[in-house]
Amino acid sequence: MGFASELLPALRRHWRYYLVEVAGPAIFLTVSSLTSVVFHHPSSRVVQALGPNEMLQRAGLALVVAATVMACGASPWGKRSGAHFNPAVTLGFWQLGHIRTADAVWYVLAQFTGALAAGFAMFNLLKPWFGYPSVHHNLTRPIDGDYGWALALGAEMVIAASFLLTILAALHSPRLKKFSSVFAGGLIGFFIVFESPISGMSLNPARSTGTAVAAQLGPGLWIYFVGPLLAMWAAAVWYGRYRTRHALPERPPLYPDPAA
Repeated sequence: MGFASELLPALRRHWRYYLVEVAGPAIFLTVSSLTSVVFHHPSSRVVQALGPNEMLQRAGLALVVAATVMACGASPWGKRSGAHFNPAVTLGFWQLGHIRTADAVWYVLAQFTGALAAGFAMFNLLKPWFGYPSVHHNLTRPIDGDYGWALALGAEMVIAASFLLTILAALHSPRLKKFSSVFAGGLIGFFIVFESPISGMSLNPARSTGTAVAAQLGPGLWIYFVGPLLAMWAAAVWYGRYRTRHALPERPPLYPDPAA
């Protein structure tokens, strides 16, 4: 009863932050879906100009998505919520005590809401082009093969752990903190270019759920829950112990709490 009684007061105090966490995944999924069509569908003039070079196509997609992530994280509204936009990131921050449990629950609900809304919107808006094999409804899916699921799971865990550890290191550094959104966008762009052929580069259970539910296709959807959530939680546990051993300063609260 105690935890449940905290949910409504948290909603009253921080609903603006939760709306940001709805908007972030929705913007990400909208931009990535549109850009996927632009850089992968053969009728696109961009594809015709680039030719059948998949690396160039992924690089173009990565630049647009990375710039979007940087802009969202650095924007005033992104700074307001901390720009998690990802249940796995929220889990890691919760493990470190950077966000209260009630807020974490609302963050996760908001993230899935934004991703599902954008997933359905893009599926219907882009239906004439979305089913093309190289676009494949912007789904995240494992590499083909008997052990594709294992490779995808391992890849998701590696990129998820490295992503969170990089962000945490930046946020705990007075010198690097202002560049945290640049690191986030840069890493996501790098992963799109070099890791996406293995797992589709999810990092984010909400992002993968949004497209899978809309398309009613979920190839290995469990991978995109287990991999990022387990890896970011483990990374947060390790970082917390490392910070304690090396007497690193605490990160400031996620956002100013009006009730404090």
